[in-house]
This record gives sequence, C-alpha cells and structure tokens, in this order.
Amino acid sequence: MKRLFKGGTIVSAGGLRKTDILVKGEKILMTGDNLAFRDAEIVDVTGKLLFPGFIDAHTHMALEVCGTVTADGFDIGTKAELAGGTTCIIDFATQYAGESLGQALENWHQKADGEASCDYAFHLALSEWNEEISRELEEIVKDDVSSFKMYMTYDNRVDDETIYEVLSRLKELGGIAGVHCENHGIICARQKEVMKKKGNRRDVSDYPWTRPKEAEAEAVGRLLRIAGCVDTPVIIVHLSTAAGYREILRAREAGQTVYVETCPQYLLLDEGRYFLPAEEARRYMVAPPLRKKKNQEILWEALREGRIQTVSTDHCSFTDSQKAAGAEDFLKTPCGMPGAEERPALMWQFGVNDKKITPEQMCAYLSENPARLYRLYPQKGSLESGSDADIVVWNPETEWTLSAENQQSASGFCPMEGAKIRGRAEQVYLRGELVAENGKILREKTGKYVKHGTGKNVW
Repeated sequence: MKRLFKGGTIVSAGGLRKTDILVKGEKILMTGDNLAFRDAEIVDVTGKLLFPGFIDAHTHMALEVCGTVTADGFDIGTKAELAGGTTCIIDFATQYAGESLGQALENWHQKADGEASCDYAFHLALSEWNEEISRELEEIVKDDVSSFKMYMTYDNRVDDETIYEVLSRLKELGGIAGVHCENHGIICARQKEVMKKKGNRRDVSDYPWTRPKEAEAEAVGRLLRIAGCVDTPVIIVHLSTAAGYREILRAREAGQTVYVETCPQYLLLDEGRYFLPAEEARRYMVAPPLRKKKNQEILWEALREGRIQTVSTDHCSFTDSQKAAGAEDFLKTPCGMPGAEERPALMWQFGVNDKKITPEQMCAYLSENPARLYRLYPQKGSLESGSDADIVVWNPETEWTLSAENQQSASGFCPMEGAKIRGRAEQVYLRGELVAENGKILREKTGKYVKHGTGKNVW
C-alpha cells in the first residue's frame, strides 16, 4: 500500500521543511515537492507538522520491584506511548543475580513479544559482573544490544571497580553505558537518621531529604572521573539537579564526552508534591526525587543550549493500592510514575509554546538524538528515504486537557492532571499504518523488536 502525505511541514533537528512524503509499505519511499503517485492514498496534512515517531529511551514495563509489578506491562504501556506519538521505546531488560545476559534478554522478550503495540528495543541492566559475563558481552553487543545500565544505588548497585571494568570492556566492544547516579551511602545514612529521630518513616515529606542533591552530584562526579580514567563516553540518565549538571560541565570542560538525559517530571514538577496528603504524595515518589523548583530553570536552559541530549520518561507506573505499601514506611513505596502518554504534549506546551525550546529541538530530544545515540538512526528518528514510516502528524492548534480518565495507563493517575495543552499528535503512523488518532488506539500489538547492536553511533 502507498500513502502520500501532502501539504505538511517535516520537522527535523536541522530545520523545518514543507514537503511531501511518499510511503510504500513500511518504509518512506521518497520526499519531495509536489509529489504525485497514481495509486497512492492521499493524506492531507496541510497546516500540520510531521515529526519522526518519538522514541522513549527510558521505560520500565512489566518490571518486578518492591514485591509488585508495574501497573503497565508492554501491552498497556506501549499503547500509552502510541497515544502520545511515541512509536518506539527502549526498555530495561534486567539481569538478575545468577543470570546470563542472554537469559535476561529472553525474559524480556517473553514479556514484550506479541504484546507491544509500538516498536521496542532493549538496554541491558547489569546486576552481576564476572569473566563469563564479560565474554558474553561481545556477542550481545555484536548482534543485539549496544547500551547498558548500571546503578550506583539499590541492591543491584555496582561498585567503583566494577564500573571501571564494565566501561573498559564496553570501550573495547563499542558499547555504551547509562548510569543511575546517586550515592548509596548518603541515602542509607539519612534513611536511618529519619527513623532515629522520628521512630518511623511515615511522612513522605522526609523522602527528598533522604536523597539530597549532593547524593546525585557526588555520584555523577565520581562516575565521570572513573569514565575519564577509562577515556570513554557515558550517559547520565534522568538528571534532576543543577548540582549534578555542574559536574557534567566540569567534565566536558576537561574534554570528556558526556551524554545527558532528563525527564519531564524534573522540568515541570517540584518537591512541594511531597507535602501533599500522604496518599497523594506517594504518587510522586520517584528516584531521584522531585527537586526544588530552581533546578528546573537550569535544566531548561541546558535544553535551550543543546547541552542535554535526550528527554525520556522513566515510565514506571503503579496504582494507588500498590503505592499504599509505603503507608507505614515510605521506603516500602514502589518508586515511579507514569509519563509515556504525556511526554510529547508536555514538551510542546511547556517547551515550544512557552518559547523555551524550538520544534526542531523537540524533534532532536524526542526523536533524532535518541535514535542516533542508541544506534537506531536512520531507521528511526528520521523522515527520509529508506527510514521506517513512523510519522506523527502534529496539529499545533488542537486544545485539550490532560486527564487520568482519558489516558491509556492502568495507574489511574496523571501527574499533571488538568494541565491545558494546545497541540497534539493528531495521527500516529507506525511503519506506514495508522495506529492512533487523537489519543485513541486504532491498532494493537503490532510492535516489532528492533536490534541496535549492529548499528552505528552516528552522533
């Protein structure tokens, strides 16, 4: 089947271009002015912007954590992504203790294959490191996955020696690591202090104090010094503080290559949410926590200047009943929030409409940069000949309101309930097929797995 998109304006990181797009099957056949094709279905997109399908490079679907499983599995979570305009996610396949990397990937394939409604790839989250895993890494990078995750806190955290060894091995193989940067010792000590002072940890307002900005900044700085010793690039995921950002600037000034991701929650929400009534406050428990409002200005400025490369969601959803596990001790609250569906709308309304970023930058942060960084480009993140026909028809004039009642997520919670938005993904095409329209899902479970071990970093 052929589709001809006429009258729209293609958005890329490099600029805006009013031109037509001809799609044949799953691929873009060509772009050009005044295209005509005898048997093509005409899609009139006059006055609309055409974005490459958005990529969410940080999601946690069907993740087992804190004795429960995230409310959104691949079946529900990927529908939420599609509804907002995201056509590809990169989820974290977690290697549990005693597992090979191949086993970890197989576990996540069992969760995702045949269930996902958008395309998907995986990062591998490393929890165990030894010679056998190091040897296995070569085949994984060559054939399947090129990006990996390490945690500097939690039970599956890695120590400095392991970070050094993993980064060294990935440098040899051409892979890259994203790292959750928080100082585990500071967090544990402060959690104990709260208990000692109060005899309990019921007050969610104490939560952000247990994970201070200094914990992020110290871990970011330490990671970058280790990466400097190895002389290899790294990715700082979900950056939340100006203090952590200053460590990144210091490393860059010294000549290091550091890629940075942040999330809408750190751009738009602040720690005042933790002073709401407990049941509502627990909804906003994420890690790192929401920060003081002054950090938002610094992060937006970094986006304006192109110093942050990607904006992802860290989508990790739970219902109120799941969050209630922390009613007597906030440490038992599963940390995470939904965000898959809202991300493009939030970046448009509070970024583009508020003149903090341009449409071109939105395309870079949500489409092109993650595709380039994670070796999916130009299959994804591009509207050029040969690319997948993942097309978001964006109507900049549509006015609507964010609401949990109308979202796809099973969490029953919208972090920015009631926010007024002007601009929406009017139509979403996945590999040439119309799959969503104005937030309504038209086709389900047609997502395909996308390997990114064999691609090239074309940054």
